[in-house]
Amino acid sequence: MSKELTYWTSFFKKVLIVIFAIIGIWLSIKLVCFYLPFIIAFFIYLIIEPLIKKLMNKFKLTRKTSSIIVFILTFGIIIGILVWGIITIISESSDLLSNFNYYYEQANSIIHNLLSKFNDEKINLPENVLSTLRDNAFSMLEILSEYLQSFFTKIISGITKIPIVAIYIGVLVLALYFFCTDKIYMLDELEHHLPETWMKRLTKHVSEIMKILGGYVKAQLSLIFISFIICLIGLYIYHFMGLNVGFPLIMAIAIGFVDALPILGTGTIMIPWGIFAGLNGDLRLGIAIITLWIIVTLIRQFLEPKIVSRKYRCSSNIYSDCNVYWV
Repeated sequence: MSKELTYWTSFFKKVLIVIFAIIGIWLSIKLVCFYLPFIIAFFIYLIIEPLIKKLMNKFKLTRKTSSIIVFILTFGIIIGILVWGIITIISESSDLLSNFNYYYEQANSIIHNLLSKFNDEKINLPENVLSTLRDNAFSMLEILSEYLQSFFTKIISGITKIPIVAIYIGVLVLALYFFCTDKIYMLDELEHHLPETWMKRLTKHVSEIMKILGGYVKAQLSLIFISFIICLIGLYIYHFMGLNVGFPLIMAIAIGFVDALPILGTGTIMIPWGIFAGLNGDLRLGIAIITLWIIVTLIRQFLEPKIVSRKYRCSSNIYSDCNVYWV
């Protein structure tokens, strides 16, 4: 009887753990708007922490002084990038929406030309196959155009939410400042208020998570950022050269976003873009986009082994000792 009772007790405990985990995940998703600035501030802090320590060691500064210096530099860079990015994205989104019908007609014309080539004497596809291809192609184009119009309209309408964004940025800045300057104090308070066994377990689990995921995440983010910067510079060069690249920042962000997704890469956008540009008669742009994709791919293939091995090695050195992580 006792064994059966023990079994059911253990079973109900596991069920309760699962239920509480589901409730916790649901609450985390619902309340993400409240704690997101703190998470972003924490990740920015992890990036600039090595620079703070380097200033402390090289110039013999106190943690607060070096933290303030790095914080001011970081804050200035972030604000500058945000202002430029927001203004550029809103400007490019407005231009894209105003010329959306033109781009839609161009895509429509390209699809018509491609389908007409399938109906020549060499290929001569059956009419039902052509009809299926035509219906699917135009339905996909319609869905994509509606989604893009809705997306860029939301971006422009988001300008009305600038006060909310300003509040978020203010909370982020304050959180980042306290993470940088009062790290030791916060850790001391955490150790003072939590039981010793909890602190040991927390330290152990955090160090293991950082060791396993830290190197991989840092390596992938570094590669995605490098691809984004190369695409951004290349597209702006093409734009200034007079090629038909009207929205370099939006396209670079889209390429970086797709590059961050599993399996997909920069070629998912750049190869079709280059092919469509060539088929539409702009052979220079098509060759330029394919060339940029080759450059990005070669640089990524060259840097990926070095970055991945270095990030994993650094993560292993930093997080192998729990005390090193907390200090």
